[in-house]
Amino acid sequence: MKTIQFLNKAVSMYADGFRSMTVGRKLWMIILIKLAVLFLVFRIFFFPDILKENYDTDAQRAQAVRSSLIPEP
Repeated sequence: MKTIQFLNKAVSMYADGFRSMTVGRKLWMIILIKLAVLFLVFRIFFFPDILKENYDTDAQRAQAVRSSLIPEP
């Protein structure tokens, strides 16, 4: 019971703090926009979908994954 009360107080404290921010809201928006842009750039340039590029069907992709995970004797 005390844990729930503590969590409620903690959430309330953070919510009140974010509500009363003035400059902080702009900073948080900048941080969130920056994270979104970084995620999109990393996703596009650094994590290409290699299976989709090299194989045409889902069955071929599944076989490629199986063959790389299970060593052939």
